[in-house]
Amino acid sequence: MNEPGIQLGWLIDRKQRKVYIYRPGLPEEYLDNPGSVSGESVLPGFNLNMSKVW
Repeated sequence: MNEPGIQLGWLIDRKQRKVYIYRPGLPEEYLDNPGSVSGESVLPGFNLNMSKVW
């Protein structure tokens, strides 16, 4: 059973074209100008097309 709370967070920096990824218990990660961002196991099958964001 999953613990309550946020399992995945994204901070999208449109000016720098970076996506910061936050997961519980893990260090912050960032992607530089990604084409898409995955929902991973938290949102299986979800992909955010970043070309619509940039």
